[in-house]
Amino acid sequence: MRAHRRRLGLSQEDLAERIGISTSTIGKVEAGRISQPRPATVRLLADAFGLTGAERDEFCGGADSPPPAPRVMSLLPPDVHPFAGRADELARLDALLDGQSGRPSVAVIATLSGMAGVGKTSLAVHWAHRVADQFPDGRLYVNLRGFDPSGRVMDPADAVRGFLDTLGVPAEQIPADADAQAGRYRNLLAGRRVLIVLDNARDAEQVRPLLPGTPTAAVLITSRSQLTGLIATDGARPIQLGVLSPEESRDLLNERLGKTRVAAEPGALPDIVEACAGLPLALSIAAARAQQSGFPLAALAADLNEAGHRLNVLDAGDPLSDVRAIFSWSYATLTPPAARLFRLLGVHPGADLSTLAAAALAGEPVPETRRLLSQLTRANLATERLPGRYNQHDLLRAYAAELVAPDEAGAAEARILAHYVHTTCAANRLLYPTLNPIAVPLGPLPPGAAVEPIAGQQAALAWLTVEHGNLLAAAAHSVAAGLHTYTWQLAWGLDTFHYRQSHPQDQMTTWRAAVTAAERLDIPGVRAYTHRRLGEAYRGLGRSDEAYAQVREALRRYRDAGDVVGEGDVHLDLSMLAELEGNLDEALEHAEHALTAYQSADAQDRALARSLNTVGWFRTLLGDHEAALEFCRKALAINMRLGIEESIASTLDSLGHAYRRLGRYDEAVDHCRRAVEIFQRMGYGPLTAESLERLGDTHRDAGHPEAAREAWTRALETRTRLNHEAAVQVLKQKLH
Repeated sequence: MRAHRRRLGLSQEDLAERIGISTSTIGKVEAGRISQPRPATVRLLADAFGLTGAERDEFCGGADSPPPAPRVMSLLPPDVHPFAGRADELARLDALLDGQSGRPSVAVIATLSGMAGVGKTSLAVHWAHRVADQFPDGRLYVNLRGFDPSGRVMDPADAVRGFLDTLGVPAEQIPADADAQAGRYRNLLAGRRVLIVLDNARDAEQVRPLLPGTPTAAVLITSRSQLTGLIATDGARPIQLGVLSPEESRDLLNERLGKTRVAAEPGALPDIVEACAGLPLALSIAAARAQQSGFPLAALAADLNEAGHRLNVLDAGDPLSDVRAIFSWSYATLTPPAARLFRLLGVHPGADLSTLAAAALAGEPVPETRRLLSQLTRANLATERLPGRYNQHDLLRAYAAELVAPDEAGAAEARILAHYVHTTCAANRLLYPTLNPIAVPLGPLPPGAAVEPIAGQQAALAWLTVEHGNLLAAAAHSVAAGLHTYTWQLAWGLDTFHYRQSHPQDQMTTWRAAVTAAERLDIPGVRAYTHRRLGEAYRGLGRSDEAYAQVREALRRYRDAGDVVGEGDVHLDLSMLAELEGNLDEALEHAEHALTAYQSADAQDRALARSLNTVGWFRTLLGDHEAALEFCRKALAINMRLGIEESIASTLDSLGHAYRRLGRYDEAVDHCRRAVEIFQRMGYGPLTAESLERLGDTHRDAGHPEAAREAWTRALETRTRLNHEAAVQVLKQKLH
């Protein structure tokens, strides 16, 4: 035996680990102190030495009679009934088995990870029953208790011993050494078609001793952790389990409650689905409460949507059916800094946040915050939905909000709101560099908060686009909390973005709140400006009566204050309102009032240029094209000198229209193209579409139908993206 061992370069310890017996036994056999080893031991040695044929027969000496096959066992818990949804995940698991023949040297290992209550065990057990006939040699299952409320995590050695017992190994033949036990376990599974379900694993180290060494086995591991180590070093295939879709959630409730009962109250089902946010455990608990009480589903929906009451409703009376309790088991595994960040995420007003925003929320440096976010992500207590952007399930956020202390929440709220307000106003200033200084000055940043570094207009536009939902949530939070300064500043900071990107509804919502805030702030000029901008939002929505009411209120306040330039600004707004209603003569009159006001007050050149262009625009709409050219050329010269790109583009567009009406098509095309390029680069969606449509009209009039079609098609794409239905229909008619 010693010769065979040395031929393979094995130490006694290596051989003992390979066949699952003790090193002392190997030493005694080689020393002759055990003259007749057990037949099973002799066969294991022959397997380890790779002996076959006559050489094996000689070595075994009659001990090589076929060993009894391990008992075919199925330790799987009962299948889940009813089971709803998860078609995609089941297909992915099936595909792993389909591809097993292409990986002959290793076992198939899959990790199924996700947040608490998302249905990992249910899916694993259901799939295991579904494919049981593909594993005729046994289906093993163990709950590793990785997140047990008692804190008693199963030792992997205990799981191995349990499997050895299940596989028929007599207690006296189970080695005392844990590594030897694992070796014996792997040897018993060699060449056998066995499915092993390792449920509720804590980490990779708990799982590794239970992984088989044979390619004929398959392993499915569930965990609240992502088990990245197994994926990196053991070749595990990850499947991240998310929440159920609204359709799958409805299917689950239909299965649990019965289609007849659900159909009797169709209006309640969407509210229940939304409150449970796709979490299978929450949906199951809600269905159980409805089944037990027999109360109308509308009553359950009302309970679930009562502020601060949702987690109380999602408690069926024991730890395994209490959403709050199962969340707590994951929370208890966190380090103190990660637990603090988890709590603070419940304070964040929006749906997701960037790493820098999370750092502001926590008042920590970005590198440390990134590390803590990684901990939360690995624990499935947060999700990195895009690189560097994180969110939480709604019920997790509700749980986090319950845990955070009031003083801790107040400081975090101050930091995150300041981060959003300061960055939004900085981005607005980049989008519109010539905008007048903000009338409600920004205060100092709280310690731990920071402004997002934004370089240039395109970066500002990109940041506002990504953060738009969060900024609206921050504005709504500021309103609810009575933070009037932040309410006004967010309306101001978002205004250019809302106008250029055609968000009139959001523009109206923020400025309506700002009107109330301005009354509380009582800063000269702020109220008049706020009414004026709200009027602009109403104009964008086509609500002329409300727009006129706001603009006239602004005009009254400017007159009372003796602000002639403010009056001029309002007259320009009134000119656009008159244009909206088709009153071009009245529109020109207001534009000329604005020009006179600016000239008398020696207003800034940019205001003068804007009024010159507006007068020119209405002149050409009324047919006085030569006069229009004169006014617009003066405006263009001022704007070119000042370098105000949005004003340059507006003036080029006006000149293009006048040149077209005069039949000077080459000049018209040149001016329209230049206007389109600037509007598009600066993110002016509606104005880009308008200039493209006018460019198409010019090409049509010049006898260039293909060029006209190209411009109209681009205009149609922009209008469609902006949901401008009426304009879309007009363009479709031009294209047909």
